[in-house]
Amino acid sequence: MSSATETLCGQAYGAGHYHMMGVYLQRSWIIDGVTATILLPLFIFTTPILTLIGQEENIAIEAGKISIWLIPILYSYVFSLTIQMYLQAQQKNKIVGWLSAFSFLLHVLLSWLFVIKLGFGLAGAMSAFIISSWLLIIGEFVYIFGGWCPNTWKGFTKAAFADMLPLVKLSISSGVMICLELWYSSILVLLAGYMKNATVAISAFSICLNINGWEFMVCLGFLGSSCVRISNELGRGNAKAAKFSIKVALVTSIVIGLIFWVLCMVFSREISYLFTSSEEIAESVSRLHVLLAFSMLLNSIYPVLTGVAVGAGVQSMVAFVNLGSYYVIGLPVGILLGYVAHLQVTGLWVGLLGGVGVQTLLLSYLTWRIDWNDQVNKASERLGQFFIETTEGSDRDESSNLA
Repeated sequence: MSSATETLCGQAYGAGHYHMMGVYLQRSWIIDGVTATILLPLFIFTTPILTLIGQEENIAIEAGKISIWLIPILYSYVFSLTIQMYLQAQQKNKIVGWLSAFSFLLHVLLSWLFVIKLGFGLAGAMSAFIISSWLLIIGEFVYIFGGWCPNTWKGFTKAAFADMLPLVKLSISSGVMICLELWYSSILVLLAGYMKNATVAISAFSICLNINGWEFMVCLGFLGSSCVRISNELGRGNAKAAKFSIKVALVTSIVIGLIFWVLCMVFSREISYLFTSSEEIAESVSRLHVLLAFSMLLNSIYPVLTGVAVGAGVQSMVAFVNLGSYYVIGLPVGILLGYVAHLQVTGLWVGLLGGVGVQTLLLSYLTWRIDWNDQVNKASERLGQFFIETTEGSDRDESSNLA
């Protein structure tokens, strides 16, 4: 849902509506905070939910333990994701990078201390995660409230509670777009839990998803950059520059994807030993290496196209694409091949790859067909709908009163 912040802040920055970016950020905090609270029962009752749908008892119990620890992380995302997009939209990527690097190093240090040295186990690992995540947010708060965003942060304002409905709609479409994508792989992991020798199946599938996710993080940078560039250029009214930005981001990302494709093909078996010492699991991962390699190649294409969609504010269109690609094609194919054709984890991954492949083709076609001059007009209309003339006067007074 935080992608709505990315769309509005990026287009507002391009249009020079700097003071509105702080208002959009506060509105996103309200919407995402309410949504996180609505989702709480899923985290509190994870074990009975998984047991109810037939998962193995030991898997359900362990998942339930972790889910309780994830509640503070859930609320941290309300701030970390929106602030990151707010800062990236005004091209303050360095501060995001430095704070994230500090958070990561602290996470590694605390994990080593709590888990290895002090032997706190799961509690130690999750505590390290929570502490490092919230310290990142505190650093971002200090940067914003400390005066390093003078043009875009004018203090807390009652205007954040106005015109919420259009932003709620954009947030929901953004959330559906991303969730349909994230839930897709999660559902496939869930399905792996019903297979013979479920522990090995889940382990192998999770290892491949982790490797895929590592490479996806690199491509996620291109998603963010393409979103910022597209939204900024649309806000400025420059359709030609927006189209050129797509080409640059796409070509660069594909080159990086090809490098990872080669590495995955060459080190197919060795990769698994980063995660496990089990020969059985390593063999299962090795059998998936070709499918994993092509998944990593597609990772270099569709995130850029998703970023383009977010920058243009057409998340609802991508949500329908994801729904059709993943749940009408990918998931049924994975179930048929995995359970009916008895291909097990390989069948599930073929389904995953098929869904991503269809999504990539559809997004490529839709991006090619978009009228970017029309998108410039829509961006202008959207910004005009949310625009508040000034926050310099009354809002500053409100900020002082709140303080």
